[in-house]
Amino acid sequence: MYTLLLLLIYLAFISLGLPDSLLGSAWPVIHTAFDVPLSYAGFVTMIISCGTICSSLLSERLTKKLGVNIVTVTSVFLTAAALYGFSTANAFWMLCVWAVPYGLGAGAIDAALNNYVALHYSSRHMSWLHCFWGVGTIISPYVMSYALTSSMWQNGYRMVSLVQTIIALVLLVTLPVWRVNRKVDKKDEQPVILGIRGAFAIRGVPQLLLGFFSYCALESTLILWASSYLVGAKGITPERAAAFASLFCIGITAGRFLAGFVTEKLGDFRLIQIGAAVLTLGCAAMLLPLPTDLAALTGLVIMGVGCAPVYPSIIHATPSNFGEENSQAIIGIQMASAYFGSTFMPPVFGLIANHISVGLMPLYVLMFVVLMYVMVRKTFRLTR
Repeated sequence: MYTLLLLLIYLAFISLGLPDSLLGSAWPVIHTAFDVPLSYAGFVTMIISCGTICSSLLSERLTKKLGVNIVTVTSVFLTAAALYGFSTANAFWMLCVWAVPYGLGAGAIDAALNNYVALHYSSRHMSWLHCFWGVGTIISPYVMSYALTSSMWQNGYRMVSLVQTIIALVLLVTLPVWRVNRKVDKKDEQPVILGIRGAFAIRGVPQLLLGFFSYCALESTLILWASSYLVGAKGITPERAAAFASLFCIGITAGRFLAGFVTEKLGDFRLIQIGAAVLTLGCAAMLLPLPTDLAALTGLVIMGVGCAPVYPSIIHATPSNFGEENSQAIIGIQMASAYFGSTFMPPVFGLIANHISVGLMPLYVLMFVVLMYVMVRKTFRLTR
């Protein structure tokens, strides 16, 4: 039962990753079909992020009142309905409407499952959990590519919605499996709600949130702007740049899989240290003024590997740093800070690229690497 529950949680995290790369894959066709500017994708992603931030902040109350299993099933059904809604849209404003339930569903399940795994499973499973999220993000572009090749973009959303519905039904049928940890969860029968204000009052939480914000800011900046940097600063062809930019995400997924084998031996903070060092090495490689583009391309792959252990390690360390009774509230706020960083910091670099130079991207990323490391290190010292 214990292993079966873990497999169900992995399945739920694949469902969390599946929709994340759909919009980007389909947007070149969608914006033409709806006759809106290319930049309007930002409005949809902003609405999704706002919904995700709101549900992340409410995750403590929802999880302690309903239970992780109910929140998980409801969230997957909600995202399945939102994705089907996307497939029925015949105007841009309809995408904006369906983005609301999509964001609300994503934030609640993200915070609930991260906290559940941090409490009940070892650090290697946290690393593999986020590896399975990466599997979902890798699968969905191929689904959309098939839909665009064989029919239309709406069918891509319908296919992923169907997969989400099947996953939700599997989770619904297997709800009793979650009782395997009921003895550990018994203390939550009369839950005490810590709340946002109470969480911020805990020593080390503000530093942790700033560190987590910094990590998510640098990861999202690399995902969005890596290709533009390779083309604009290194003179690489767009086709080759796109191929290596995708390797950054593959590097994160593969790195998290490999990190699962060593995380219990090294520990959460040591893995964060290693990740920060590898990220710094990748930034340095991209900045080398060499006539060949090999250093920049290698640097991007190195940064993907460097990113791999940071996110899961920060999450997994939260219960031990702040106490199991506080972890759900703090992880919910962490998710909100993560989405805030990933939503607003890449556009800030877009302004820098427009008005100064896209070649500053490695320095912009390095700034967040340093801030992330300093804040996370301070968190571990304050909570030791």
